Amino acid sequence: MKNVRLGIIGMGNMGKHHADYLLAGKVARAELTAVCSTSPAKLEKYKAAQIFDDGEKLIRSGAVDAVVIATPHYQHTTLGIAALEAGVHVMVEKPISAHKADAERLLAVRRKHPKLVFGAMFQFRIEPRYLKLKKLIDDGELGDIVRVNWIITDWYRTEAYYASGGWRATWKGEGGGVLLNQCLHQLDTLQWLCGMPARVRGFCQIGRYHNIEVEDNVSIFMEWKNGATGVFVSSTGETPGTNRFEIVGTRGKIVLENNKLTFTRNDADMIQFSKNAKTGFAKPEVWNVEIPFADAPATHAALMQNFVDAILDGAPLLVPGEEGIHSVELANVMLYSSLINQTVELPMDSAAFETKLQRLIAESKFQKKVVEVSGEDFTKSFHR
Repeated sequence: MKNVRLGIIGMGNMGKHHADYLLAGKVARAELTAVCSTSPAKLEKYKAAQIFDDGEKLIRSGAVDAVVIATPHYQHTTLGIAALEAGVHVMVEKPISAHKADAERLLAVRRKHPKLVFGAMFQFRIEPRYLKLKKLIDDGELGDIVRVNWIITDWYRTEAYYASGGWRATWKGEGGGVLLNQCLHQLDTLQWLCGMPARVRGFCQIGRYHNIEVEDNVSIFMEWKNGATGVFVSSTGETPGTNRFEIVGTRGKIVLENNKLTFTRNDADMIQFSKNAKTGFAKPEVWNVEIPFADAPATHAALMQNFVDAILDGAPLLVPGEEGIHSVELANVMLYSSLINQTVELPMDSAAFETKLQRLIAESKFQKKVVEVSGEDFTKSFHR
């Protein structure tokens, strides 16, 4: 195989974005050969590719070596399984599944097909700012992590946004709200940098700012096995909002905000300094450092290039699809804790959450009004 024949299933915002850079030649040795959507109007500009109205038909067509799954959330599992069982490589958009139990089903099938390449589109992992942060943590520059705060409330969305698709912001169509949709990249990054917490207590408000049946305003408390604590706050109803990521370790504090990465570094471990200090108000001296980082590359295209290189050359994946279960679990457990009004230990009981979600779907009385919205540049919503 000299080139990878790619098919995209789901031609909404993300599917179109992937198609645009593939057609522009941004990914070497990749050819867009098939597209799929249940909305014919979304396929009109892709007449050079084979066109399908059913994802499994595309998978079985013989027209592709690999697929990009960019459909509503629940289909990520069923289409991912269908592709793997058909011997087709898979790149799945976030989340890899709508809930942890489905992710477990997808990964169980993936383990039966180890030779296929299975990637997840978590592009924050190749952004220079987060790579710098990870290196500082891995190299021990922060010491032991003691506290994590991420306030990301600049996801402001209007009622028109939620009305733009029948699946949006419903238990049956999406499986969750701001946590599962907007915050998955942040949740993936949080656990990639700091590890999974040991327990979570969520406070999620359902339809606080919008006429929706899922969460649009959340405040989450987390605790790690080593005693570190954290807070995660997000909303789609608050403006102007904030995006501030702060990690405190025994050797200092790092803040990522306003496109700047700053490190206030203690010249001694704060716990050891406290034990050895002779006076009550002494503090370690600090160095204030602004850490430079390069501009982010075209991260979606870069991850797709890695996916193609993995298929053709055996290159290691930057983001293996298996790792996508962690952000799904975090989104689920944060919501589940709030729904049952209890702290939840991790790993969470995936069957218990699935049962709760199925009950929410069965008991839903929500009437969704859909309004066509067109002409907006959704890439403006990308966060860093």
